[in-house]
Amino acid sequence: MPVTPSHALNNATLPFGLALAGGGLKAVLADAHLRNGLNVHKGKITYQAVADSLHLPYVSAEDAIAA
Repeated sequence: MPVTPSHALNNATLPFGLALAGGGLKAVLADAHLRNGLNVHKGKITYQAVADSLHLPYVSAEDAIAA
């Protein structure tokens, strides 16, 4: 079977999906890569560039999850 770009994408993202499935928000708090991928949690914007572009307040992922 030939390797396709979708195989590469799956191989790159599968570990993160498995971490989220197994650990939920605890996995997000424990892994900086997952935290960096979080844009919004409970209505709070957790990604600085998104908050800036929308002129809305930014809340760190840790604070949003703890709230």
